[in-house]
Amino acid sequence: MSCLEWAESQLAEIELLSSMFPTREELEITDQLALAELRDYVEGSASTDSPPSSRPQFFIKQKLDTASMERTDVVLSCAYPSEYPSVLPEITVRCAGLSRAQQTKLHTDLNAYLMENCQGEVCVLSAVDWVKDNLQLVINKSLPASTASKKESSSPRPQEVFSRLWIYSHHIYNKTKRKNILEWSKELGLSGFSMPGKPGIVCVEGSHSTCEEFWSRVKVLTWKKIMIRHREDIPLDRKGEDSRAVESIDSLRKFTGFEEAMFDPHGNRGNHMDLGQLYQFLNEKGCCDVFQMYFGIEGR
Repeated sequence: MSCLEWAESQLAEIELLSSMFPTREELEITDQLALAELRDYVEGSASTDSPPSSRPQFFIKQKLDTASMERTDVVLSCAYPSEYPSVLPEITVRCAGLSRAQQTKLHTDLNAYLMENCQGEVCVLSAVDWVKDNLQLVINKSLPASTASKKESSSPRPQEVFSRLWIYSHHIYNKTKRKNILEWSKELGLSGFSMPGKPGIVCVEGSHSTCEEFWSRVKVLTWKKIMIRHREDIPLDRKGEDSRAVESIDSLRKFTGFEEAMFDPHGNRGNHMDLGQLYQFLNEKGCCDVFQMYFGIEGR
């Protein structure tokens, strides 16, 4: 990639992050001058043709729940090397509730994931999603077996939860993967849809445990890039006036069954879908808000 292509990728990612984390409490860019210089360089309005010497640095702040810590503040500190995304960004994770050993383990596992899955791709959002998915796992691995067993035996019976996962893949072409997605969703009683092509999109909904089982199977297949872009988790133990559960799994579903959805395939390989038709499909299902989460733009 050229210096300009690196800068364009960096600016595009920052603009996507800004749309997904719109408040300063979620995204804090610490060097606004560096961001302005980067934008001027990309737009060709800089006073020199040379790339800016500095790159934006920023914090992404999240509040995450774990079994041992409620509403934990997690902060990802991110800095772009000039050659990013050809090289990985500098990302550190801070979480006051973690011990030094847990913090080290989290960094090691995150860097290993990024090196294996994100070389040559913008990956800050992938890092955020990985931390969300793996924070509890890192905590569990660092607990002594006796402590973990004690916590498990003393924990109250987990409440039933309805989940909806919105999965993003760089592409879905392989016929075997497409067949697996259809068969696994049927086997696990999940509803939703998959959209093959570039990018690839999968939505599954059902009980929390079956959605997690589906994700555990899909993510270990060979992908150029795959992540949970967004998830919805709704507890089902809320009580109405008659002391019965207000909602059930089926009452919360937005899809009937699971299907592979195609939206006017086009392009040289017929691998690009009509995003306008995708937006209309999501809108009909009451899910149009996720369109901007996937593509960083509002549908119409």
